[in-house]
Amino acid sequence: MTITHPLHRRALASLPAAVLAVGLLAGCSGSDDAPAASASPTVSVDPSEHVAENLSEFSYAGEDGRSALELLEENDPQAQVQGKGENAYVTAIRGREADPETEFWALYVDDEAAQVGAGSLKTKDGQTITWKLEEIK
Repeated sequence: MTITHPLHRRALASLPAAVLAVGLLAGCSGSDDAPAASASPTVSVDPSEHVAENLSEFSYAGEDGRSALELLEENDPQAQVQGKGENAYVTAIRGREADPETEFWALYVDDEAAQVGAGSLKTKDGQTITWKLEEIK
């Protein structure tokens, strides 16, 4: 699985700075005369928190004889799909739901638009399967 969106990389790059800032602020609070706190605050930073709203592309490797839909559901168990098999229509990937009025998840194989749906597309080893959020025109 490869997520290549620049905002995702930027969020991950800023994670160490956020953790460092929290540590510095926690270490600078209080004076030497103040009693030590019995519990220190816990800060949890989830780098994927904002991925869903910014996600516009999702890729994974093809595997001989397996459908693009089967592999999508394996690589993203939370993917949302309407219909089954040949009639499957992907509506959300990694929590990013396509707005049905203005966009859709388009399927590509090795950067070429797929000629069949995800449930019908049998992939091959070495292929790159990519879903791109595109505008309805």
